[in-house]
Amino acid sequence: MKIIGIIPARGGSKGIPNKNIRILGGKPLIQYTIESALEAKYLAKIILSTDSQNIAEIAANTGIEVPFIRPNELAQDDTPTLPVIHHALQWLINKGESYDAVCLLQPTTPFRSKGFIDMAIEQFTMSGADSMISVLPIPPEYNPHWVFEPNEQGFLRISTGEKQIISRRQELPPAFIRDGSIYLTKTSIILNKKSIFGDKIDFIETDGTYHVNIDSLNDWEKALEIYPLWLRGITK
Repeated sequence: MKIIGIIPARGGSKGIPNKNIRILGGKPLIQYTIESALEAKYLAKIILSTDSQNIAEIAANTGIEVPFIRPNELAQDDTPTLPVIHHALQWLINKGESYDAVCLLQPTTPFRSKGFIDMAIEQFTMSGADSMISVLPIPPEYNPHWVFEPNEQGFLRISTGEKQIISRRQELPPAFIRDGSIYLTKTSIILNKKSIFGDKIDFIETDGTYHVNIDSLNDWEKALEIYPLWLRGITK
């Protein structure tokens, strides 16, 4: 399977100005994701999609390809991920390049375990799934089978729609949340179904020890705390 790695990094950021190139542990935030991508042996090519010349220059110095500058209309606060990926794929198609799948790597989740991208790709390739996402397990107290929401009359109902609540923790089925470390999707799903998920979604669990999704200054402080743990973990 021929897979293109796409790293999206826009210049604007309200929560943390210049977040993608802010220095964390001695290097720009975006560099962590770039280095992880460059280490992956199963990525046929890696590109950066950005609207910022500054980010493009910094990224290019790390050895990653920045083939275009993303249009401003695809770099707004409310711009979804799908049109950003679609734009990159269409640009590549126009240049005569085709890929079987896309590996989306977000700079805001910088701390990936060594070899994680290749491990995910191996599983995805064998799975026959439309897509794969990285996940973290949900603690039992937040399991959707134990979560309530108000109905039309203002009374609580189980969020899953069940009539009877599961009484024992041991009987709860596993539940997960997306952690943002990796998204893998077949190109045909993105182009034809206009989706990054499709119908069959595989998953891979990540190490919660290193997880942070940087969106606020509090997240940045958490990243500063995690950084030395992650560094020791990848240099063992």
